[in-house]
Amino acid sequence: MAFNHYVKIKRILQDYYDGYVIKRIDKPTTAKNFKGLTVKFDHYYRIYDINGNPIKYCKFQQIERLSKILERPIEDLPFIN
Repeated sequence: MAFNHYVKIKRILQDYYDGYVIKRIDKPTTAKNFKGLTVKFDHYYRIYDINGNPIKYCKFQQIERLSKILERPIEDLPFIN
């Protein structure tokens, strides 16, 4: 079974009963896909606890994939500016 970063994020977020927030950061980033190819993105997302501290391993590029893994519509995810 291949490693899935989004499943790991879901497991991490299960420990944050008090909540968390997601922030879009408009800076370029790259990620390797399952084929080993590097994909470029013009933004990324980071998840923070309610105290504003970044949660370890919770940086990602595709909000649609996180939404699907969490089984929540994108509109229901807790975004901040």
